[in-house]
Amino acid sequence: MLGTQLAGDELETVISEIDEDGNGEVSFEEFAKLAAKFLVEEEEDTEAIQLELKGAFRLYDREGNGFITTDVLREILRELDDNLSDDDLDNMIDEIDADGSGTVDWEEFKAVMIG
Repeated sequence: MLGTQLAGDELETVISEIDEDGNGEVSFEEFAKLAAKFLVEEEEDTEAIQLELKGAFRLYDREGNGFITTDVLREILRELDDNLSDDDLDNMIDEIDADGSGTVDWEEFKAVMIG
């Protein structure tokens, strides 16, 4: 919702949903309730995303070593965006695998996928 451009009627609908006392204005308290709702939803969404990513990471960590190879990461990135060139992939992997180990652990993988 944040950063979204709304038409006049859409904005009126949103305000009417937030405006608990029906006075046509959003008070600070009403705004705070809305903001708190978004924070809780964002936290829950982040946790759910991390659980899904952890499951995906375990699938790609075929040996169960706690890391995936950069070759596997290359496959994942190509699946996510088949328009990436080999140079793009090389640059991304060089940045992710800064130590040149040829592997990516869970924390590195998570950082790539959700920042």
